[in-house]
Amino acid sequence: MTTDATRPQYPNDEFHVFDTTLRDGAQREGIHLTVADKLTIARHLDDFGVGFIEGGWPGANPRDTEFFQRAAREIDFRNAQLVAFGATRRAGLPVTEDRQVAALLESNAPVVTLVAKAHDRHVELALRTTLDENLAMVADTVRHLVAAGRRVFVDCEHFFDGYADNPEYALSVVRTAAAAGADVVVLCDTNGGMLPARVTEVVRAVRAATGARLGIHAQDDTGCAVANTLAAVDGGATHVQGTANGYGERVGNANIFPVVAALELKYDRRVLPPGALTEMTRISHAIAEVVNLPPATHQPYVGISAFAHKGGLHASAIKVDPDLYQHIDPEQVGNSMRMLVSDMAGRASVELKGRELGYDLDGDRDLAGRVVARIKEQEQRGFTYEAADASFELLLRDEAARRRDRFFELESWRTITDHRTDGGMANEATVRLWVKGERVLATGEGNGPVHALDQALRAALERTFPQLARIQLIDYKVRILEGRSGTQSTTRVLVTSGDGQAEWATVGVADNVIAASWQALDDAYTYGLLRAGLRPAG
Repeated sequence: MTTDATRPQYPNDEFHVFDTTLRDGAQREGIHLTVADKLTIARHLDDFGVGFIEGGWPGANPRDTEFFQRAAREIDFRNAQLVAFGATRRAGLPVTEDRQVAALLESNAPVVTLVAKAHDRHVELALRTTLDENLAMVADTVRHLVAAGRRVFVDCEHFFDGYADNPEYALSVVRTAAAAGADVVVLCDTNGGMLPARVTEVVRAVRAATGARLGIHAQDDTGCAVANTLAAVDGGATHVQGTANGYGERVGNANIFPVVAALELKYDRRVLPPGALTEMTRISHAIAEVVNLPPATHQPYVGISAFAHKGGLHASAIKVDPDLYQHIDPEQVGNSMRMLVSDMAGRASVELKGRELGYDLDGDRDLAGRVVARIKEQEQRGFTYEAADASFELLLRDEAARRRDRFFELESWRTITDHRTDGGMANEATVRLWVKGERVLATGEGNGPVHALDQALRAALERTFPQLARIQLIDYKVRILEGRSGTQSTTRVLVTSGDGQAEWATVGVADNVIAASWQALDDAYTYGLLRAGLRPAG
């Protein structure tokens, strides 16, 4: 295992990136992390290059205690140090007799973060002790842990609110922690109510009054957690705390990814190992998968839409120079530029999207114009190609060939749903196709009419196209669009398919869900066969 003596210096000790996804982030509603989940996330964060990973509160619950035991055995941290979180000793109890303080040492984490009350009202109402006893609790616990060889950070809970109500007492907590040996005193906006200008002002004043090394922990209740974190850096903080994707209680914590990206790319401050920033998008999405939440599509820097362009005016400028409508090169954070085709698209949008898909339309203005017109016509009917690149590519191929090239032609399809007397449902579908000049009839059963239709289509085609065995339907989404008159409505279906190497999305629109599903399935299998290297006859 890596020892402190052999551990690479991260990247130096002048500035800390401290991640608390495994503790504070895990308090988000809907997140329930197993020990295995926490170990996986810790590995991702270490790969990203954060300096400190707060693993939880050993002794407070069995899961966190087990995590520290297993992390010591199973993870060879390359960049990060593991941090145990806990509280100062209890009021009136000697620090040597406090069981939860002992659990911090037993975790064997080289770094400990202590939460301390910095707001006088919280001391008296929540801790139910005196202001002087609270200071003694801070001093005793820090000294005890430092004497045992631990590096100690102190989180001053509710600091900004406490500083507003009683600045002298809030400052006394900072001074006490620093004097007892705390390396960093972290100013916490626990209720998340601060705004950037005030954060900078307070951090600067606290630093001048105490001389302590300061950090920042910001919650996002005003939507300013990232801005407040950077404002604290402007005020002199050299330690930033955050969570992956901004996970956390209520609306969340400062999102560590835009904080780090801003420090590296906007402040020109190296806070990660060389090359680590290009892994940021991958790490963000990987952690989202572990916590079983969809990646936020519009998240700064790492969202799939962070560098997606839709407007025709934007596309025209980007065709000349992508920097005209992008604040950074997306490859710097491991992301990529995407062109969206929609009824807002102009010729430049289509040309760029075609280039992205491997088609050079620059020299064929007539083709680009036809594609634009077709897109606008289709979107009037309810189609959208922003999330259906495969259907767009088929549309582009059709316009280029001036005909619809497919591997099969539909004669008819039919679905039947039987409601049985026992309450069960039976779904059956029949399709009649022409495949390479041969009329094919096939049936399928499924757990719904669309599933049955998919099974029938697959049965009709697999004898001629065995490559379909590798293609699987991964996701299916339905949206009811606003009707044009009365209760009339239009249904849009998005289908995601994959072959084990890539995924693609197709779209269908019709007055009923089964007809829309057929269109999306037709495109999905057609695109899959093209990916397999086959070409339609004719």
